[in-house]
Amino acid sequence: MENLSATLRHCHTSFSLRKPNRRYLINSLKYNHSSTCFSLDIKHALSSESIPTSVSLALSSSSSELYPHPLTELKNCDDLASVKATHARFIRMFDRFDLECLISRYLEFGELGYASTIFFMGFPRNQVSWMGFLREVESFGLEKHKVLECFVQLQSEGADFDEVVLVMVLRICSVLMNELLGFTIHGGLIKRGAVRSDTRVVSALMGFYGRCVSSDIANKVFDEMPERDDLAWNEIMMVNLRSGEWEKAVELFREMLFCAAKVYDRTMVKLLQVCSSKGRLEEGRQIHGYVLRLGFEANVSVCNSLIVMYSRNGEVVSSRKVFDSMKERDLSSWNSIISSYTALGYVDDAMALLEEMERCGFKPDIVTWNSLLSGQGLYRSAIAILKRMQVSGLKPNSTSITSLLQAVAEPGLLSLGKAIHGYVIRNQLCYDVYVETTLIDMYVKTGCLPYAKLVFDTMDEKKNVVAWNSLISGLSYAGLVQDAEGLMSKMEKEGGIKPDVVTWNSLVYGYASCGKTEKALDVIEKMKRNKVEPNVVSWTAILSGCSKNGNFRNALKVFINMQEEGVFPNSATVSTLLKVLGCLSLLHSGKEVHCFCLKNNLISDAYVATALVDMYTRSGDLRSASVLFWGIENKPLASWNCMIMGHAMFGQGQEGIAVFNKMLEAGVEPDAITFTSVLSLCKNSGLVREGWEYFDLMRSRYGVTPSIEHCSCMVDMLGRSGYLDEAWDFIQTMPMKPDATIWGAFLSSCKIHRDVELAEVAWKRLQVMEPHNSANYMMMISLYSSLNRWEDVEHIRDSMRSQRVRVQDLWSWIQIDQRVHVFYAEGEAHPDEGEIYFELYRLVSEMKRSGYVPDTSCIHQNESEAEKEKLLLGHTEKLAMTYGLIRKKGSDPIRVVKNTSICSDCHTVAKYITVLRNREIVLQEGSRIHHFRDGQCSCNDSW
Repeated sequence: MENLSATLRHCHTSFSLRKPNRRYLINSLKYNHSSTCFSLDIKHALSSESIPTSVSLALSSSSSELYPHPLTELKNCDDLASVKATHARFIRMFDRFDLECLISRYLEFGELGYASTIFFMGFPRNQVSWMGFLREVESFGLEKHKVLECFVQLQSEGADFDEVVLVMVLRICSVLMNELLGFTIHGGLIKRGAVRSDTRVVSALMGFYGRCVSSDIANKVFDEMPERDDLAWNEIMMVNLRSGEWEKAVELFREMLFCAAKVYDRTMVKLLQVCSSKGRLEEGRQIHGYVLRLGFEANVSVCNSLIVMYSRNGEVVSSRKVFDSMKERDLSSWNSIISSYTALGYVDDAMALLEEMERCGFKPDIVTWNSLLSGQGLYRSAIAILKRMQVSGLKPNSTSITSLLQAVAEPGLLSLGKAIHGYVIRNQLCYDVYVETTLIDMYVKTGCLPYAKLVFDTMDEKKNVVAWNSLISGLSYAGLVQDAEGLMSKMEKEGGIKPDVVTWNSLVYGYASCGKTEKALDVIEKMKRNKVEPNVVSWTAILSGCSKNGNFRNALKVFINMQEEGVFPNSATVSTLLKVLGCLSLLHSGKEVHCFCLKNNLISDAYVATALVDMYTRSGDLRSASVLFWGIENKPLASWNCMIMGHAMFGQGQEGIAVFNKMLEAGVEPDAITFTSVLSLCKNSGLVREGWEYFDLMRSRYGVTPSIEHCSCMVDMLGRSGYLDEAWDFIQTMPMKPDATIWGAFLSSCKIHRDVELAEVAWKRLQVMEPHNSANYMMMISLYSSLNRWEDVEHIRDSMRSQRVRVQDLWSWIQIDQRVHVFYAEGEAHPDEGEIYFELYRLVSEMKRSGYVPDTSCIHQNESEAEKEKLLLGHTEKLAMTYGLIRKKGSDPIRVVKNTSICSDCHTVAKYITVLRNREIVLQEGSRIHHFRDGQCSCNDSW
């Protein structure tokens, strides 16, 4: 065989330069099947004429008449042999031809060796970028690392490459993480002396060491450079930014500007991307200043990165300002601003931008539609977007389906989820691991664990940690914690995947939500032993589980433990803690958390603000709740629901309806929870006509199917307002079977209106459904005693004793100076009981002089009127209110919490106290709150 190095050099020359009177003779095409490389033995004779510097791409007239255009001929080749034959003919006949097409054809037939040799020998005159070449190699299913194997073989065969090719090979080594070859090339470059003289070489070396070894070595190479040009500065900036060395990158950026080096747009884009991912808003704003100072405001890519940076930091207004200031926009600009709005929940603004985009002549692509789909929280909106996308001629891809599955991943939408699953199977998208994991998550959230397991089992070797975690969390959330633990063990043994913090957190929440706080804390300890550090999510999971089960005191202990561990709470933790404090009516502690939110800028989170609104309403401070609510920008549906329910708790019907109407005006669509709040509003305020209207509206206009909660509200509303017959008819015609809440609400109404006949019907049903609920027994005792049917009262009490029904402990409490004072109906007396009764007797005397008459019907014992009056004085809420008057100084309202309903006499006494002592009183009983002021109650005596 002739000298391959010389042959390849001739081949290189023939690819690039035109030599007149050259005669080509193809002796042979030798293919080496044992390696990825091949060799060409091409002999030609050169005349003594000089080689012109100009290069012609045109065919000679004679050849163009006999043969088709080279590109056309290459495209018409239908097998490898014809490609080789055409290649040989081109070398013989043409001075220059399309190497890019030739490389593509060889790759298409799996001949990586041929393609790589042509690429390396023709670089850079072949017009094929190394990144484009690698992408094409990958697109044909070939192994990218073999490209470098071919380069090594070419060198071993004697091919000599200049610095331009070596720089390009170094870049490929960086991408493919081939350290050994990179070191070898570095050594060769040192021998040539190119390392100190050619900044292209040094920049490639910095990129190689930064990716494959260490940014420290890359920085050392940069420091040793005698002269630095723009390329070197930008390269070292990119190295440090990619390595996460933010402080070093900023330092270099300042030096670079001081040295008057030019910043490349790709460097500026990378700087902004780092600010996006790291949450560095202030640094991003400073870089925005440099963008303006350095004249990058006309650069579309830089402006697009600014839009994304601001939106990732929650500054959608700033994103819009950048977008509006752009004189030129591309499709990416529109997609960036639309995704900015959808990511932050501003779906209506995103849809408006879509319309504007189309008016400006830009056709939405798959990225546009997927951005819109990702922001759709309601499944109806997501389906509408999908339909528009399909009408435009685009087919949903895996990202589209993933967003759609997330939109339908809620209870009651299982049939929709199954329909999407069918589409996935028909369109062969089930091979996408992200689609499959989202399918598992959808089935878990819709409560269909068998289907989730089925999808999981079909994944086989594709199961990743997300798939395992989805099913483990589904089992944990369903209360099947032992099954979840078994699956976690299988995950490590069979799947070879080590449980991560998400896996452990699922178990933590599973035990906590089952009320097993101690076991949840044991899992935290196991995490530490397995070298998995519990994070804020771990502790928040326990808090959330305790809150779900009503273990509010345990939740507070867990939060204290969390602080002792040095874990800083996030917005989810704070929201859960606020819910706990609201349920305990710990207003002072809630205010402290509010201050914490202001100090740490958590108040800007709409869901934290909503949790604060909920805490204030539950703690009886509707005024503060209202101020907070109206201060929330772009209120989510949860905020509206919370405020409406707040007015319902206080019995403020018209005010709550006004909030509901404002919500509709804002374009927020109500859901089932909204209508529960609205119907509770009507129930607690006696708004029967409005209640019927909203109940009908719920079904007809918004398609919300009435649930048992909605029906319970309607029965309670009708019954409390005296429409017992209508309430009875409603129960008989309900779309579902009445449960204990329905019959309990009906019995309560019968007690209020003293309808014994209907009450006894409800009582018999309740005896079957919940025979050990003491509240039902107490309502019957109250009804019989109000009618002086003492024998029936005793019969009920005998029934309680025989059924071993335990009467709930009655208590009220008040918080004074960070200390909670509890008053029990039976058991241990308060230390200041004597002082309290002395003040209470004084109050009663004053009230009687003002017209107060004790309501002895609240005493369900067969005693004399005088004895009943004495018993009324022992009601726990009276004692708590009186103690508040004694100990609570200033003009702040007296806030009392009771664990059962207040009686009519205590309700009357509270109104008298507000007049006689000029103090507001907030009295909370379960889900109702009474705000007494100037002798009036917020409920307008409708409770």
